[in-house]
Amino acid sequence: MSDKVFPSSKPAANATTTNATTNNPPTAATNKSHLYNPTSRPPYRPQPHTRRHRSRSGRNICCCCCFWTILTILLLLLLASIAGAALYILYRPHRPTFTITSLRIHRLNLTTSPDSSSSHLSTLFNLTVISKNPNSHISLDYELFTVSALSDGNDVFLGNGTLPAFSLSKKNQTSFRNVVISGSNDLDVDAVNSLRSDLKKKKSEIGSVMLKIEMDTKVKMKVGGLKTKKVGIRVTCDGIKGSIPKGKIPTVAVTANSKCKADLRIKIWRWTF
Repeated sequence: MSDKVFPSSKPAANATTTNATTNNPPTAATNKSHLYNPTSRPPYRPQPHTRRHRSRSGRNICCCCCFWTILTILLLLLLASIAGAALYILYRPHRPTFTITSLRIHRLNLTTSPDSSSSHLSTLFNLTVISKNPNSHISLDYELFTVSALSDGNDVFLGNGTLPAFSLSKKNQTSFRNVVISGSNDLDVDAVNSLRSDLKKKKSEIGSVMLKIEMDTKVKMKVGGLKTKKVGIRVTCDGIKGSIPKGKIPTVAVTANSKCKADLRIKIWRWTF
């Protein structure tokens, strides 16, 4: 009796694995070749530059804003100038006038110590001031005046005083008499030398000095029912020639050739009308 031979399962397994290996190639090698294959990369496609268009549009908006802002400012300045010209033509403003009709020098003494180390000046003036408002549509309200006397040309301070506050209606004037200016102060070497050149003359001449009067205050203007803010004003009167008094008799200064000018001073602009 012959024995039956059955095939073993191991060769079948080997055959199966062999077929599997031959039918399914290794994926790792395929992926690796795909990664390093330059022909398998996607083609380069340039993208549109959207950011540049956005920046250009932003610049255009900024340029438009700057243009309209400058144009608006220019239009406002033009309107303001037109309004100012219209007001000037309508009201015809004129600057106020001041006149010093008389000035008496009661005392003008310059004393120096024996060693010439210090000098002292003592002064006393009495003057009359007239103020006029030539405007037919503008009223003026003045505050307290500070009146100062100086030597004309050298601006050496001689004394000060005050002038009371007052108001001037349209086409009106007012006068102040016996306005007292006095001073008693020590002078430095430069101030003494400049004064001595005027006070010491030849024996045949009377010592004289050129004087200047400055008046500082604030004024408010009224145009109809409108009122302006208070602005500073300085009145300068120069060309006054005075002589040194002898004893207790005052001397009368020559004011016929004096000229007074009023300047309105605002923060930025210097206004003279």
